[in-house]
Amino acid sequence: MRIYFSKIGFILVVAGSAVGLGNAWKFPTLAAKNGGFSFVLLYLLLTLTLGLSVFLAEIAMGRLSRKDLAHSFESLAVRGARYWKFGGIFMISGVFVLSFYLVIMGWVLKYMFFSLFYLPKDIIQAKADFDMLLSQDLTLSFLCFFVSFILTFAVLARGLIKGIEKLNVIIMPSLFLMLLAMLLYCTQFEGFKQAFLHLFSPNLKVFSFDSLLDALGLAFFTLCLGIGCIVTYAAALPKKVNLLQSSIFVVCINLFIALMMGLIVFTFIFEFGSDPSVQGAGLVFVSLMSLFNQLGVFGNFLAFYFFLALFFAGITSAVSMVEPLIFYLTRTFKISRLKALMMSALVVFVLSIACILSFNASFSAYFKVFELSFFDFLDKLTSNFLLPLGVFCISIFVGFFVKISQIYRLFSSFMSRKMFKFWFFVLRFITPFAIIFISFYNFFV
Repeated sequence: MRIYFSKIGFILVVAGSAVGLGNAWKFPTLAAKNGGFSFVLLYLLLTLTLGLSVFLAEIAMGRLSRKDLAHSFESLAVRGARYWKFGGIFMISGVFVLSFYLVIMGWVLKYMFFSLFYLPKDIIQAKADFDMLLSQDLTLSFLCFFVSFILTFAVLARGLIKGIEKLNVIIMPSLFLMLLAMLLYCTQFEGFKQAFLHLFSPNLKVFSFDSLLDALGLAFFTLCLGIGCIVTYAAALPKKVNLLQSSIFVVCINLFIALMMGLIVFTFIFEFGSDPSVQGAGLVFVSLMSLFNQLGVFGNFLAFYFFLALFFAGITSAVSMVEPLIFYLTRTFKISRLKALMMSALVVFVLSIACILSFNASFSAYFKVFELSFFDFLDKLTSNFLLPLGVFCISIFVGFFVKISQIYRLFSSFMSRKMFKFWFFVLRFITPFAIIFISFYNFFV
């Protein structure tokens, strides 16, 4: 029996896959680094053009084929089908990402509960605590990862509708309300005004060519493109859904939550005189932890609330990363969802343990690849190679190897002919060129 999402369920599920832990630090730091509002505006424009073009391409693949990524390539190709089916290899990207993503979720879980009873007195202590978790406290790192691992695969075990859709229907509105409440709380601080100006005041002196590349990369990769996730979910789309409207909703939800996260994070950074140039995990696990302590007892509650929101954002993304592979295994090898789940879980578990050990002082020397920790290796392999290549292949495939008449019939109810031609031109020529350009710049400049 074919399973379909509800209309609102599809929007929330796909939005949940796009909204993740990176929204808490990647978007705010890139916006602050690259000219504030100028970067935000550019990110919005690129997301609604290049990012949306590939998003719609993945929607088309899933909706037309009603199959997983590999079989979508094979069944839709007008030529070279026996070669295009190997495009399904990009599903492994989701497994790689989930392997280190669950480790980060474990950190979030640890900080969420510990913040109820303890907050570091200053930034030096906060950094020492974080370094201790990574390099010394192996048992705690493993325990926190394992809880995140079990919760993620427990949701997946319940299936597409009872598991993933139900989780997102509950979590996504809750996440939005939590962030909105925290944002309203932030407005009472003087730092809120500084945060707003920091993120949204045009600063063309800071804006550069690197800003364009950062915005383009963020536009592609915050929409969970290139791993088959959108294709898989689109295969379960009900028939009477406005594909263009739903896609724009997803993009806007992702952007809006990123903006709220940015304002919240930088309000506390500026309110207590911390360094706004701190990037990555250090922004959340070091800088913010030391700042919450300055709010007294209420800081403990606020820290718990903040990390709970982060965990919500994390788990909605986590359950989406391995679903394409599970969908493929069940359809290709005619095995039960539970067996496919256990096979996927075993691979993720082994890779995640390697990521944890790559930080530990006693084992890190054994878990290095090309002088990188195994954690960093997986991160760079997926972010700089597999994901861009996946997006490139999907844009080329839909643009040149699928019958254009099929695609036009699918979107003709939602797009005018001129809009369709513009989208298809962007998909065929501008998007692939942009990806090649970014990849060339990253590797050689």
